[in-house]
Order: sequence, then structure tokens, then C-alpha cells
Amino acid sequence: MSAGREHRGRPLGLTSLTVAASGLLALLISVGFAVLWWAISDANSSVSARRASRTALVEAGTMEQLLVDLETGQRGYVITKREEFLQPWQTAREALPGETRRFVDSTTSRAQRRTAEQIARGVRSFLDDYSIPLVEMVRRGDPAAAGLKETTEGKDRVDALREQFNRYVTDERAQLAQRTDAAGANSHQAVLAAALGLAASLALVAVFTVLQHRAVVRPVRGAAAAAEELAGGDLSVRVPPSRVAEIGTLGTSFNNMAASLQDSRRRIMESTEAVHRRTARDLHDGAQQRLVSLMIGLRLARELIPGTETAAIDLLDQSIDNAQTAVNELRELASGIYPLVLTVKGLVAAVKDLAARCPVPTVVVCEDERRISSTVESNAYFVVAEAVTNAVKHAQASRIDVLIEFGDMLRIKVADDGIGGVGRSSAGSGMTGLADRVAAFDGKLAIDSPPGGGTTILIQIPVPD
Repeated sequence: MSAGREHRGRPLGLTSLTVAASGLLALLISVGFAVLWWAISDANSSVSARRASRTALVEAGTMEQLLVDLETGQRGYVITKREEFLQPWQTAREALPGETRRFVDSTTSRAQRRTAEQIARGVRSFLDDYSIPLVEMVRRGDPAAAGLKETTEGKDRVDALREQFNRYVTDERAQLAQRTDAAGANSHQAVLAAALGLAASLALVAVFTVLQHRAVVRPVRGAAAAAEELAGGDLSVRVPPSRVAEIGTLGTSFNNMAASLQDSRRRIMESTEAVHRRTARDLHDGAQQRLVSLMIGLRLARELIPGTETAAIDLLDQSIDNAQTAVNELRELASGIYPLVLTVKGLVAAVKDLAARCPVPTVVVCEDERRISSTVESNAYFVVAEAVTNAVKHAQASRIDVLIEFGDMLRIKVADDGIGGVGRSSAGSGMTGLADRVAAFDGKLAIDSPPGGGTTILIQIPVPD
């Protein structure tokens, strides 16, 4: 895992990010409730106005009924001259003042109030200026009370008042219809506002959850996965940078730790390589040369001893053989520690020399051969040597192929036709050593080993300029 391009700009604090998101959510919820409250308040106003219109219609009907009672009561009394027919008239007369106040007070607009006051004055005038004088005329026995003039005047007054009542009721019903429609619309707006507020809140919660997942959960999971890979030995793993300050600090600390471990391992391996190179050189230039000189001296001494001294000759021959064996063993030991051909001729020659000494037929193919850093060469050589050794010991292979490619990356493939079934988790210390060597130089190692299908190890190591 490689670190992505660093984010520019000031990093966001996790606390400030949470506070900002919570504040935005609270603001949206507050706005939503304000809109909902306004819609509900408007709907309540419409309902109240509709109730007031119904009350006004009821009061108008009651007022009109009083007018009817006044008119029918007086007319019955005029016709029959009997007092019992005045009972509805008397009741209506007594109830008129209070009902007039209720009727005027129940109006729902200024225009309706003016109309109601006009109707109230007309009814009052009908009672005071026509109805009461007419009843008094009948009581006095005035024959003019039943005349055409008095009858026509009463009828005209009542018809005019009823026309005013009709206009008043028609206007009030029109307002009632409008208020009913407004109440429905306001109720719809209230429901819509509640739905929109809920949807916006849910959307903001979803957005905040996604942002939190991207800004916190995903980076933390990535850091956990990187830590697991680091614990498994992959020191090249890095955590991508984050705009969240706390997560970014965690990632920076992790990357610094991984880089420090990687540098430490690289320095240890380079120091070990230097020790191996020096030890191999010391063995070659020191003990091995002295043994060769000793063997030459023993051969010269044997030449000087007469043939009759068979015991001495046998002892010298045995000493010469032992010296030669020691020289061979030292040469093999020095080659295992750090082969001289690697220093002199480079990686490809050293791998071919290794293949020539391998008990399993090994074919080495190279593309674009060139010399590279001695540190990378030695590291790659011992990686190949370990892979070949593992194939010889465990793969039961009849053939090993080694492909070496040079470029911006040194690519090495070691493949055998053995039994397969090798994995990173099931591999032994040899494979772990391979992974450690490759990871120490920012390299990558991949294993493809299906059961019965052989094992292929792919290695990539960056080549410094």
C-alpha cells in the first residue's frame, strides 16, 4: 500500500468536523420545525376563521328568524286581534338587543360588520318604526291598521331586510369556502413541510454518516489493515494521508514508524552483507591462502623425501589431501557467505554459477542485463538462492526456471514444477526470510502455488538511479 498524494490545505479537526455537522443538523431541524410551526399556525388560523364563519352564519340565521317572528307575530295579531298571537312577537322583541350584539360581534370582516350593522339598524327600525306602532294601532282599534298601506309597508321592509340577509349569508359562505380551501391548503403545506423537514434531516444524517465513514471509519480501517500487514512483515506498507487532523497525525506517526523499521532493517541487512563480504574476503585472502601455501609446502616436502620412506610419503599425501579438502570447504564456505563472482561479475553471473551447482536442473534467462547497486545485487542474489534452496528441499521439482529482468524495477521470477501448495501463511522461515529481504528494500513478493501446479515466486525490487 502506497501513500496517496498529500492533501493540501489546513487539516480538519475531528471535533470541529463533528461540531460543524451537528450544528448544521440542528439548524436544519430548527428551520424545519419553524416552517412546520408556521404551517400549523396558519392551518389553525384557517380553522379558527372557518369556525368564526360558521358562527356568523348561525347568528345571521338566528337574527333573521327573529325578524320572521316579529313579522308573523304582528301579522297574526293584526288579523285576529288576539293577544296570544303576539307571544312570538314579544319573545323576539325581548331577545333582539342581545342577539343584535352577538350578530354584529360574530362578523368576520369589516365589510361584513358594516353589513351586519346595517341589517341590525334595519331590524331595529322595523320594530320601532313600524311593528310597535302597528300593534298599538290595533290595540286602539284603529281601522287603518289593517289597511293596504300598512300591509304593503311591512312587506317591503321585510323583503328588503331579507335581501340584505341573503347578501350577507352569500358573502359569508363565499368566505367560508375560501377559508375551507385555505385550511386544506395549509394542512397540506404543514404535511409537506414536515415531510420535507424529515427528508432533509434524514438526508443530512445520511450525508454526515457517509462523511464520517470516509473521514474516520475508512481511514481507521485502512490503518488497522496496514498495521496487520506491518505485523506480518511488510514494512513497505503506508497509510494514505487524511484531511482529518487526528487521523492524519495517526497516519503520519504510523508511516514514520514503518519507515524507521524499514530503514533499520535495511541498515541491518546492509551491515550483515558488509560483514559477509568482509568475512568471505578474509577467508579467501587469509585462511584459504595460508592453506594453499601449506599444501604447496607439503608437496615440495614430499618431493624431497626419498621413495624408500613410504611411511613419511603416505603421511604427507594424507596431509596434502586434508589440506585440499580444507581449501575446498573454505572456498565453498566463502561462496555461501558471499560469492566472489557476485562482486566481480554481478548478479546474473552469480545466479548462473548458483544454477550450475544446483542438484536440480536450473535454467537462468536474463533480459537487458546490466550492473546495478551492489546492495540490490547482493540482496537479489540471496533472495534467488533462498528460493532455489526451498525448491530443492521441499518442492520435489525436476526443473527450476529463473527469469531476471532489469528496468526501473528489478523483476525476478523463480518457478518450479513441483508439488506446489505453498502460501505466505503456511510458508516456513525460508519464505519469511525472502519476504523480509524484499520488504527491506521497498520490494514486493508474490507467491502463486496451486496444489500440484508447482510454485512461482515473483519478486520486484526498486532499482535506485
